[in-house]
Amino acid sequence: MTTISDPSRSRALPTSPPAVSVHAARLDYGGTPLFDELDFSLAAGQWTCVLGPSGVGKTTLLRLIAGLEEAAAGTSIAAGDGRPLAGRVAWMGQQDLLLPWLSALDNALLGARLRGEPDPGSERRSAAIELLKLVGLGGRLAARPAELSGGQRQRVALVRTLIEDRPVILMDEPFSSLDSVTRWKLQELAVELLAGRTVLLVTHDPREALRLGHRVHVMAGRPARLDRPLLLDPRTPRRLDDPALLTLESELIRRLAGAAEAA
Repeated sequence: MTTISDPSRSRALPTSPPAVSVHAARLDYGGTPLFDELDFSLAAGQWTCVLGPSGVGKTTLLRLIAGLEEAAAGTSIAAGDGRPLAGRVAWMGQQDLLLPWLSALDNALLGARLRGEPDPGSERRSAAIELLKLVGLGGRLAARPAELSGGQRQRVALVRTLIEDRPVILMDEPFSSLDSVTRWKLQELAVELLAGRTVLLVTHDPREALRLGHRVHVMAGRPARLDRPLLLDPRTPRRLDDPALLTLESELIRRLAGAAEAA
């Protein structure tokens, strides 16, 4: 497992990541409200995790915060520091979405290319190389996605997310397609590399949420609502055999069972 003993070697972390608030959110699909007067907040510099039945609106909530869905009039999505949220959000999804004809390094730098920056610059390229080394891919910089394992591709996707240097990170089941051991390792790596950022993680895995989250919500109902959060201590990632985690997992599964009945 690669670790970062000197955080200054990675991209500079945001000194004051913003809290994010969603207030009175309303969004209709086919005339049926998915959200109606939904209130939700992300604590600054912490991981907030959301679980719930498929189709309840978890990914749509991510898309609202990212500005990829247009909510009804009256919806407010704001950063706690009063500055615009646009341009300060990065997204990491379940699929790595690497372009098969690009190398690992060029895939890590894909954001710049998509913004029309054909040359990402030597500083950004050097930062991407350093991060790929830190995640154990220093010898695979020129490798195409077909030459990488699933875990290696997700590490490239994590570097691609981090190289954007955004203070707010939205993650949509980024580790769910991986085997258990690789998933645990990437969870630990994500906690280390994304320290100091405001993170929203959508997941179907209760244990993942409890390992990584500082606050854990269950979303249920139609229109969807978020229950009161489980509040956890700040030490993450938590050990899989932590007795407190196992106790909370039982409570969280009970909440999820209730959410499934309400779906």
